[in-house]
Amino acid sequence: MRSHIRSFLTASPAIEATGEWLSASNRGRTAPKRVFEMGKPREIKKSVDPLFILSIISAKDWFSNLNKEFRRCEMSSQSAVRILQRSECAGSSLKLYLWICNSDQRLAQELAVKRALSDVLKRRGPAVLSVEFLNEIKSSGCQITEDLLCLLIQSWGFLGLFKYISEVFSQISYLGLKPTTRIYNSVIDSLVKSNSLDLAYLRFQQMLSDNCKPDRFTYNFLIHGVCKLGIVDEAKRLLNQMESAGFRPNVFTYTMLVDGFCNAKRIDEAFEILLAMKKRNILPSEATYRSLVHGAFRSLEPEKAYIVLNGVLDRDPILCKQICDAVLYCLCKNNMSTHVNEFLSKLSRRGYVPDTVSFSMIMGCLVKDFEATECCKVFDDFVLRGGKPKFDTYIMIISALCNEGRADICRKYAALVFSGGLVCNEISYNMLLDCFCKARMMEMAMDMFSEMMNKGLPPNIVTFNTLISGFSKVGDVKRSRELLEMLLQHGLKPDIFTFCSIIDGLCRSHQVEDALKCYEEMNEWYVNPDSMVYNILLRCLCSTGLIGKSMNLLLKMRADNIYPDIYSFNALISGLCRMKKFEEARIIYNSMLRLGITPDSCTNHAFEQASF
Repeated sequence: MRSHIRSFLTASPAIEATGEWLSASNRGRTAPKRVFEMGKPREIKKSVDPLFILSIISAKDWFSNLNKEFRRCEMSSQSAVRILQRSECAGSSLKLYLWICNSDQRLAQELAVKRALSDVLKRRGPAVLSVEFLNEIKSSGCQITEDLLCLLIQSWGFLGLFKYISEVFSQISYLGLKPTTRIYNSVIDSLVKSNSLDLAYLRFQQMLSDNCKPDRFTYNFLIHGVCKLGIVDEAKRLLNQMESAGFRPNVFTYTMLVDGFCNAKRIDEAFEILLAMKKRNILPSEATYRSLVHGAFRSLEPEKAYIVLNGVLDRDPILCKQICDAVLYCLCKNNMSTHVNEFLSKLSRRGYVPDTVSFSMIMGCLVKDFEATECCKVFDDFVLRGGKPKFDTYIMIISALCNEGRADICRKYAALVFSGGLVCNEISYNMLLDCFCKARMMEMAMDMFSEMMNKGLPPNIVTFNTLISGFSKVGDVKRSRELLEMLLQHGLKPDIFTFCSIIDGLCRSHQVEDALKCYEEMNEWYVNPDSMVYNILLRCLCSTGLIGKSMNLLLKMRADNIYPDIYSFNALISGLCRMKKFEEARIIYNSMLRLGITPDSCTNHAFEQASF
């Protein structure tokens, strides 16, 4: 093995040097000083360097220096977003936006710029409106606008600073602003999101005294707050008040009510909300259906929730796909594979076909508990109905078939993967190879490997490690050596997984000396052995009665700063017990306890077997 690795390392081809390619038509040309548009010369715009702009903002006289800088170049929406995204300080971002508001109102109102500012205020915040900061922006001729204040309030709500929101709002006049319905809505929404419902109600009650009338958004924010806590009677009161004020509830209002009734475990009333929506010709959204189904599974026992939702679907002549998708998701999440199969069969008779993502989730649940042939029936029915499974869904089926040793059916699905054009790179080939190797179907794996090579796809280190590991597990050291030679011929270097597989194969073939030589050679390849390599060697040495060598290896393991685990100690204890060296086994056992390693069933079994 050692000679193989060395010989092929020196024989590997040198890496070719790469050079820059330059088109002959562009060689020797320089960029023009001016460009012409409509017959008039125009200077090329200077690009904006985000780090340079941020350095200006962090210095004194930032406002005047920004004005000087942007006399020579124009601030675009993309530039503003890029600078805000690169900012590490919420205060710097706030200053930049204030300058934009002062110099270009159109740019300040662009949605992309406001989103970028909101993001940095939440990620790098909080942005505090100190007296010094307010004096600084006032001296620069800037002012906190209503838009900006709402963004700041939302960021403070996101960060849970409900006290600071109330403090700033109570002193809003010092910012040169008056309370408006929009500002009140931002305050109430942020207080609700920061779990301060009492303060949100307090601000709601103050609105009329400030000549601000609540609107649909105000009521929706409060309904959301009480529904989160399951206080649905108060939500119903707010709904009536909202309608009395002349505001019709919308789909968001009803979705929050559905969620609230589910939180309160009043599932029947949650379904009544759906009926009320239909009467008012308000179409439920996907979020409405998800809230209903997830709420039912959250509030009831999974079995009970399934029965209730199943009954709802049976009573409705029109099958709702969103509810079906959500129910299947919850069933899969709760590992109710029998119910998944039953529910899917029932829905299929009514013409339901899950989407590709949902079907992948369904198969992931079924393969855990059902036989592969049963899963194949579900899979085939999906394809027959026009479904197009993803690559990972095929992998699930192929892996299940491989584990059951069904090579004949496995070939059929492998062919379907190729005919569908789903195997297109090294990664997809490696995943298929892994399935075959884990099931020890090495001939099929080599056929796949040959096809990969014929298509001109170069195998990588993962490809070779997968195949070497497969042949090592079946004890075919000769094929492992051949693949190692091929690995080196492709200019690849063996890594820890390569060595681990080779050593494991040699140990399985009882070639202990060669396994130890391979272990010693790892240093020459600058590969450090890990606990798995040591455990494989310890198990092999102990099973062959070489306890002395195994103890020396354990000391070497500690010298390499690799702490032995339960597998290391179990190998030593089992070997000593088989040799009737109970005192030494007890010493090793006590050492294991001192290291804080808990014995497992294998440890106890070794001592029990030795006592007979």
